[in-house]
Amino acid sequence: MALARETLEIEAAALLGLKARQGEAFARAVQAILECAGRVVVMGMGKSGHVGRKIAATLASTGTPAMFVHPAEASHGDLGMITTHDLVLAISNSGESDELNAILPVLKRLFIPMVAMTGRATSSLARHADVVLDTSVTKEACPLNLAPTASTTAQMALGDALAVALLDARGFREEDFARSHPGGALGRKLLTHVRDVMRGGDAVPRVRTSTSFTAMMREMSSKGLGATAVVDENNHVVGIFTDGDLRRQIEKGRDLRNLTAEDVMTRGPRLVREDALAVEAADVMEEARITSVLVIDESEQLVGALNSNDLMRAKVI
Repeated sequence: MALARETLEIEAAALLGLKARQGEAFARAVQAILECAGRVVVMGMGKSGHVGRKIAATLASTGTPAMFVHPAEASHGDLGMITTHDLVLAISNSGESDELNAILPVLKRLFIPMVAMTGRATSSLARHADVVLDTSVTKEACPLNLAPTASTTAQMALGDALAVALLDARGFREEDFARSHPGGALGRKLLTHVRDVMRGGDAVPRVRTSTSFTAMMREMSSKGLGATAVVDENNHVVGIFTDGDLRRQIEKGRDLRNLTAEDVMTRGPRLVREDALAVEAADVMEEARITSVLVIDESEQLVGALNSNDLMRAKVI
């Protein structure tokens, strides 16, 4: 437990030291990336490479096109992935990684701008870079002061700081994040529209106002929604009849056999537009404490229906 606490204290101190050193170089790095017409190509060996992969992924998901290229593979053909429109973000605590240093002259000859994250301002990497971000730490959390621990934490945090600064500078918003994460919960909420999950066509239960109660019940049973829309001759919704309405009619002791849909329907039901977000439909159902809602198009004609089960299957709720 003592070592665990000491590790966290050392890494926390490393981050605070990193915070105090950020200034003009950080701003220049952000500006250089904003001006980059291509991608940010992140490079690093060993543990710095693992950190680099994460930084590249974070940049890409927050509005800055990025990818990771392994320095050793770059020397054997992968350097062709880097174009003159790109910017290289090179990460090395020592700044003397052989595999990385072997390709620095080539990048220089191609006039590819380079931002370096290094713990040594006098290193080979720093000398080749256009912008140098100081990620030095007083000591590693490793008791031997050998294994990259505090230094990789500093690299990771500085990468996050770059991504957040760039995100804000680009005006990146929730909707943009969702487009990069269509499989995630936020993506589903911000990208899934009612038309994507609703039942449409013949699957939508609907009857006219003059439809007999018996025929209306057959329509409800065959469509399995637990409700049916009641429409006029122009396919505009005038009412709805649900399983709950049926229970309430029975509780009143009414003889339903000779009634029509118009006699028993609930007028003015809650409706949603097909171009609304599915999560908005969920909010409507929650607010009204209902389990089904009818869907209309821009001309207010009935085009669909959905219930809470449809939204759960789509993982919107």
